[in-house]
Amino acid sequence: MSTKRGESQHVGRERVTTTVNRSTEGSPKTAFIILGLVFVTAAVTLTLVYRNFPKLQSDESVHLKLPKNIEDAKNLGRVLSQYKDQYYMTVLGGIFITYIFLQSFAIPGSIFLSILSGFLFPFPLALVLVCLCSAFGASFCYLLSYLVGRRIVNTYFPERAEQWSMQVQKHRGNLLNYIVFLRITPFLPNWFINITAPVIDVPLMPFFVGTFIGVAPPSFIAIQAGTTLHQLSSSADAISWTAICALAGFAALSIIPIVFKRKLTEKME
Repeated sequence: MSTKRGESQHVGRERVTTTVNRSTEGSPKTAFIILGLVFVTAAVTLTLVYRNFPKLQSDESVHLKLPKNIEDAKNLGRVLSQYKDQYYMTVLGGIFITYIFLQSFAIPGSIFLSILSGFLFPFPLALVLVCLCSAFGASFCYLLSYLVGRRIVNTYFPERAEQWSMQVQKHRGNLLNYIVFLRITPFLPNWFINITAPVIDVPLMPFFVGTFIGVAPPSFIAIQAGTTLHQLSSSADAISWTAICALAGFAALSIIPIVFKRKLTEKME
C-alpha cells in the first residue's frame, strides 16, 4: 500500500515537473509585450471611466482614487454617495471595472472596494457585484499567467507550486469543491492561486465557478461591514470572532462532499 502511495506521489512530481518545464517554452519577450499591452489597455479603460465621471468640486476630486486604506474608502464613499442617484450606472460601472483591474493584476485594495460596495448598494446587488468582479478578475489573472506567469512560477516558487499540484491531483475529481474551500480559507493567498492555477493545469471553468462561490462568504462579511463604513477605523474591524466562526462553517460545508465521496469510494473498493 505504501509502495503504491509512493509511486503516486512520484508520478505527481513528474507531472508537475513536466508541466513547469513545458512552461519555459516560447518567447518570454513576446509574452511580456502582450502583458504590457494588456496592462496599458486596462489602464486606459480605467482612465476613460475616470474622465467620464461627472465634474467634481476640487475638494471632492482629490478623493476620487484607488483606496489604499479605510480612510480613503470613507472619503471615496462620501463622494460617490452624492452622485450615485443621478449617475447610478457610472458609479456602478466604475467600481466594476476598477475591481476587475485590481484583481487581474494582483494589485492590493479590492477589500476596500468590497466594503465600499456594501456602503453604496443594496446587499444582494453588492454581493453579486463583488463575486462577479472576483471571478472575472481572477480569471483574467489566470489567463495572463497562462501567457507569462509560468516562467515566474518556475523561477520563484516551483516547490510551493509542486506541493499544490499534488493536492490538486488528489482532489481532481472534486476540483470545484476544492477551489471553493481554498477561496474561503486563508491557506493559500488568492494571488498565488490565480497565478499558479494554469501552470498546474487547473481548468478555467471550475476555477471561475469555484471562485464565484468561494469568495461569497468572506465578501458577505466585508459588504456587511460596509453598512457601517464610517464607524470603521481599519479593514481589520470588519473581522470578528463571529465572522471567523462563520467562515470556518462555510469551509467545512464546502469540504463535506469531498470527504463523503472519498469514504463512499473506499467502501465500494
